[in-house]
Amino acid sequence: MHKKLFIPGPTEVVPEILEAMSVPMIGHRMKEFSQLMEEVVPKVQKLFRTRNFIVVSTSSGTGLMEAAVRSCVKKKALHTVYGAFSKRWLDISKRNGKEVDVLEIEWGKGVEAEQIEERLKKGDIDTVFVTHNETSTGVMVDLKSIGEMMKNFPDVVLCVDAVSSLGGARLETDEWGVDVVVTSTQKCIALPPGLALASVSEKALERAKEVENRGYYFDFLVFKKYWDERRQTPTTPSISHIYALNRQLDRILEEGIENRWKRHEEMAEFVRAWAREHFELFPDEKYLSVTLTTVKNTRGISVADLNKELAKRGAAISNGYGTLKEKTFRIAHMGDLTMDDMRWLLNQINEILGL
Repeated sequence: MHKKLFIPGPTEVVPEILEAMSVPMIGHRMKEFSQLMEEVVPKVQKLFRTRNFIVVSTSSGTGLMEAAVRSCVKKKALHTVYGAFSKRWLDISKRNGKEVDVLEIEWGKGVEAEQIEERLKKGDIDTVFVTHNETSTGVMVDLKSIGEMMKNFPDVVLCVDAVSSLGGARLETDEWGVDVVVTSTQKCIALPPGLALASVSEKALERAKEVENRGYYFDFLVFKKYWDERRQTPTTPSISHIYALNRQLDRILEEGIENRWKRHEEMAEFVRAWAREHFELFPDEKYLSVTLTTVKNTRGISVADLNKELAKRGAAISNGYGTLKEKTFRIAHMGDLTMDDMRWLLNQINEILGL
């Protein structure tokens, strides 16, 4: 039995998109591939709400998080840390030998623009890293206010991990002044895992020219060169994924990006109301994610056992992440899931737990 995925990725993929991956193969140096990329990239720009350069990478989102580190940090980075994945970005910078400053926030809360501004006033930071949606805690930060504040620091590059938010939550890349936005396809975009996307501003590209030892596979300037000269990727991509991305972007644009955001908000509000009634929410109410809900296990249930019973009924949710395992559980409402899906899932949980 297939288990419908209510986890923070990979998410459910509709049959039409799975079929789109099975088209006959072409060569990545053929004109047909260039034509495919010329179709895909403008649609990606619409999704990102940007006119910036688009990177299409055959990797997880973590790969392009590393790309942002290697391409943008010249002297010193400020990492905002409030969960497992924002902490991972910090780890990536450290492993790449970058000098870092850390702004650590209590798990369950998010970073505020004023906190970043205070650190930037020292004048030694050239790149800021922010996680828009932290799936380990169910926290989403106010990226709009952070972007507005960052406009006062025109020499500092703002990099954002939108892996689990882009396509599900409002993110206005250009309007909010975000230089690098990284996402991957297996979350709100609802494709199989294996492809990552990023928008990269002219400011970030200019910064990359000043940074040494950017590597090759994830160098933004190498991606830009191949795009400008050939409308292709530097290395062999997952062409099947790109075909599927092209079709899924058509579906997303047919739904309407604003409508997609609204659907995610409705699902989020529905799950939160259920969680407040039967358990508690783990994050501070100020920072509630639109794409997943992290529930505090106030009833002391066995989350593992709950998931075993859900599996028999054709569903899967996520246990808490890391140290939050069994203390919390996570219900994702992202991608192509609907309100009907969320009603069905919560009814199953209610029956299993006798709520």
